[in-house]
Order: sequence, then C-alpha cells, then structure tokens
Amino acid sequence: MNSGISSMGHQQTLLVMPNDGVEAILNFISQARHELRLKQFKLESEAVEAALLQAQARGVLVRVMLNPHTSGGDRWNDAAFERLKAAGIRVAWTSDFFPVTHEKSIVVDNTAALISTFNLSDKYFTETRDYGVITYAQVAIDQVIAGFEADWQRSFFSPDLSIGLVWSSFHSRGQMARVIDAAKERIWVQHPKYVDSVILERLITARNRGVKVRVLCGGKHGISDWDIYDTFSSLRIMEGAGVKVRRQKHLKLHVKMIIIDTKSALIGSMNIDRSAFDIRRELGIETDAPEVIARCVEFFNFDWQQASKYSPPDPLDPASHEQGELAPDPNFIHD
Repeated sequence: MNSGISSMGHQQTLLVMPNDGVEAILNFISQARHELRLKQFKLESEAVEAALLQAQARGVLVRVMLNPHTSGGDRWNDAAFERLKAAGIRVAWTSDFFPVTHEKSIVVDNTAALISTFNLSDKYFTETRDYGVITYAQVAIDQVIAGFEADWQRSFFSPDLSIGLVWSSFHSRGQMARVIDAAKERIWVQHPKYVDSVILERLITARNRGVKVRVLCGGKHGISDWDIYDTFSSLRIMEGAGVKVRRQKHLKLHVKMIIIDTKSALIGSMNIDRSAFDIRRELGIETDAPEVIARCVEFFNFDWQQASKYSPPDPLDPASHEQGELAPDPNFIHD
C-alpha cells in the first residue's frame, strides 16, 4: 500500500487487488472505534462479515446498506442481509431512488473513507484486478458520509462536485469527459465495458489530437448479451482510430480506472456505461497523489505487458465471440 498527498492536500492510500488481499479490508475495518458505515453492491465474504461482527462486539455502531438485486434480478445479498440482521447489526437495502446501487464504500469513524472498484467477495480478493483508494481528507470523508446518510434516510443528496469525488447520477459522465479532455500525452484506460458514445467520442478525439491511448479490456468475459454489441463495436471503432487495445486474461478485469499522462487517475465503481452515468448510485475518486499514481502506473504497465493484442470480433457474428475467452462465470458479471 502506497500513501501520498494529492495536489488538493488530500492524503490517500491505494489498495490493489489481489495483491493486498482481504487482509487490507479487515485491517481497515479493525480501525473503527466508534462508527462504521458500509455501502456495497455485493457482500459475500465470510471474513468481512466476521470483521463487522467483531467491530460491533467492541462497541462500534455498524450500519450496512446492501444493493437488493442486480439489473438482471439476481439477489446475491439476501443471505448476508439476514445473517447481519440476525446478529443485531443495523442493515438496510440501498435507496430505491436508484434501480441499482453499485457504489462500494466504507467509512471508518469520521477519519477515513474507502472508495473501491471491488466487491466484498472472495473472488475480488483473489481473482480480479481491482483498486481502492482510502482518503483521509475530511471534506471527502464528510461527503461520503452525507451520501450514506441521504441513502439511508431516502432523502435527496446534492454533492459538491469540485472536491475530487465523482458521483452518479450527478454529472459523472461530464466529470469523466473532463478528465479525458485534460490529457496532453497519454491516456491509459482499464475498463471492462464500453457502452457510452460520449466517452467513446472523447477518447477518439484525444487520439486524433495526438494523445497516445491504450485500452485494457477484458474481452467478452463478464459482459452481458445486452452490452456486448456496444462494447465490441466501441472497441473496434477505437482500434480503427489508432487506439492500442489489449485483452487482459492473467487476472479477470474488473477495475474501472483511467490514468492521464501518468500524473492523475480516476478510479471508481462506474463502468463506461449509460446506466452507470445516468440512473445508478455510483462513486469514484480522482487522485494525483504521486505515490498513488506511481503504483497505478506500475500495475497498469504490468497488466499491459501480460495482456495480448486484441482485435474485437464482429458483434453480429456470435460464432466468433468466444475465441480466446476465459471460461464463462455466471457469478462474474459487469452489471
């Protein structure tokens, strides 16, 4: 784990999965002394559930919000919800203002907030490339808390978009586009899904003005039949515009990260996806803390070297879609 100070004076620490593993999450939860707030798309880790119970046992007020179902109707969190409820932990479903809450955050006391791309499930601690940023900046922590309380109370939340947090559905598309537009030399994208024409146009425009663009995707793995047409088409369009595209296979690609000029990055829960921008609850964070960016660059470079050049198949030719793909995993879906 690397810690650093951003240009806004925010102290931040980067977690990398699977390298840092579940132990990093357990250590973070163990620091809670008064109150712990957890909002999560998917909770299936017995170790994390045990850590929440241990926090409660030492007198910490633990509150948990879990997403009730995926866009496809899967109810992955029912078992965890009932176990936590039976143990006396205050647990609720996420706000029904949003069809899906994809945010992944944990706030320890009023002193640190974790904003991550990974779910709290063993798969994401062992098999996937994912990141999390711990921020110690009070202004950011207070805003994550305000978002939690608003969703807990089912009330409206209007975040300040100038402090480095990226919220959906509050102009997150515009914030991501602004990040891309700022690139002068290179853009490195590590995302699984490409289902938004605005961001696609921004990336191609950057390439046309001479920015070197690299895209690490996961191929078809985890992409729904509904999204595969746009994802393959977008990747083909970018490849045709001179974007270098590779497919990651040594680890399942689940991270959502964009690095700009190896000096700043946007990391968060939102896919490059219309619903992620427009209708879901999502949370991301911008960082330019040198030590954090150095580790992001290190692992992107490693993943890029491990990946192979990818020529996306014709979306209208299903027979070609499985070529070279990882084995299907019904429990690994980019919702």
